[in-house]
Amino acid sequence: MFERPASGERAVLVQLDLGQGAIDERLSELKLLTGSAGASVEAVVQGRRAAPDPKLFAGSGKVQEIAEALRAHAADIVIFNHALSPGQQRNLERELQCMVIDRTALILDIFAQRARSHEGKLQVELAQLEHLATRLVRGWTHLERQKGGIGLRGPGEKQLETDRRLLGNRVKMLKSRLAQIEKQRKVRRRARERRDVLSVSLVGYTNAGKSTLFNALTKAGAYAADQLFATLDTTSRRLYVGGASVVLSDTVGFIRDLPHALVAAFQATLEETAQADLLLHVVDSASEDRDAQIEAVNLVLAEIGAAAVPQILVWNKIDLTHAAPAVERGDCDKIRRVFLSARTGEGLDLLRDALAEVAQQTFGDDADRIAGTVDERSEQS
Repeated sequence: MFERPASGERAVLVQLDLGQGAIDERLSELKLLTGSAGASVEAVVQGRRAAPDPKLFAGSGKVQEIAEALRAHAADIVIFNHALSPGQQRNLERELQCMVIDRTALILDIFAQRARSHEGKLQVELAQLEHLATRLVRGWTHLERQKGGIGLRGPGEKQLETDRRLLGNRVKMLKSRLAQIEKQRKVRRRARERRDVLSVSLVGYTNAGKSTLFNALTKAGAYAADQLFATLDTTSRRLYVGGASVVLSDTVGFIRDLPHALVAAFQATLEETAQADLLLHVVDSASEDRDAQIEAVNLVLAEIGAAAVPQILVWNKIDLTHAAPAVERGDCDKIRRVFLSARTGEGLDLLRDALAEVAQQTFGDDADRIAGTVDERSEQS
């Protein structure tokens, strides 16, 4: 039976042009993801194919090129910026004699490193187990050791079958725990709805500046860094704008080709976004790829049922583009876009005014009355 090679931290990246476009941006993003996971990029192998090779994804000639890059740079892991089937991954590891992971596994690894809350850790573990369930090749013997191997296996049960059974039990337990946490969240959500508090969620591409904006508005001190997926756990704080009460939630950043396993595992958390009254869609205005990033975020929002939630585009990082703080309105005089810099504070007052305007439109004359009676304690989910 095939034994998986040990993982490493010196990586060879593989990016193939399959006609999807934006290759340079995709490769740049892969490098950032690799660095976020703690690995160093030693070499990059690129190529073009009409379609993936069924056996090796990249084809035998390109795999030989990858092997040469591994030897030349003493690298010990290969990272594909694509989704590999379990068979392709096993075949590549046999050919290259090193660990091979795909884009999904790389993102899952970053999420595993960044999760801090109990719920976040459970969600990430569930996503990892469901992704790896079809890739069991003597890779789960540690599960058997956790519960003691002697007397555990039934008559004629193979190690692989034992691993699958143990993994299935763990998945079932994780789903049960997450269901309990979701019940608690629904209770808190109903309490907010009864108080008629405006619910606002920050969404956007990873590293667009959501957490920096969240801190600038709420003084929450949430972790913010110039890296992909710096924030995983949803954090909520109350703030007051124009006499109205708003609950602002900072959520996980999105990314193109976000693994479906992650979307499914974080479904309960992302439902907070779908239930929001307003989405502040934070955009890195300094990025040349911003239009594609906006599209990627909107695709994920549609997948979680939040496509119909009203949005205001927050054109962040104007300090890098030298644009002026401004508010852009669309049809029916509704606010469409706010230009600001979360880092310097330019334009933040415009965003606060925009939130106050939305609250007034949502609750009308009740907004002033609600502001005087709501609990001033901040809350964190």
